[in-house]
Amino acid sequence: MTFTLVALTLLGFQTPPAAPAIDRPAIDNPRVQVRELDGAADSVPYDSVWVSRTGHAVFLKKGDKHAGDGAGILIGLKDFKVEPLVNKTGLPAAFPRPGSKKIFENARVVVWDYTWAPGVATPMHFHDKDVVVYYLEDGDLQSTTPSGEKTVNPYKPGMIRFNLRDRSHTETLIRGKQHGIMTELK
Repeated sequence: MTFTLVALTLLGFQTPPAAPAIDRPAIDNPRVQVRELDGAADSVPYDSVWVSRTGHAVFLKKGDKHAGDGAGILIGLKDFKVEPLVNKTGLPAAFPRPGSKKIFENARVVVWDYTWAPGVATPMHFHDKDVVVYYLEDGDLQSTTPSGEKTVNPYKPGMIRFNLRDRSHTETLIRGKQHGIMTELK
């Protein structure tokens, strides 16, 4: 391939310019639009949660300016209502859980800070809310359902996941370190 490009250039042909980067959301669904952001934003398009790579989180109203304080994600909260989900499992809710810290709560979200301990399973729990998770470390989490099904998920710093509500599991850190900021959607 390199030889072909060099030969074409010598013959007077120009290589086409690279396509411009397209600003695409990392996640875009009926509930949220999540964008990676490094720096300031003049005006946020939705009520939003800003989460930095250092684990700092703040709520921004639609139209607010965001003063840049490094890399992170902007979770735009769309106006999509869901009925509260009744927990019929008998399991505790996903949050609060031992070791979790509530960063803030308002009418739209609850934001949690949690660090997994190596080899220590979280209590089996039920997710009654959709959640955006922003992973801050490099580590693998093993998820185990009530029926015993196991799935290993590797996460790197800066990875983002949107997880639907109405699921039950426990999680165990089986490799590395893992720390996340979880934004539960009301």
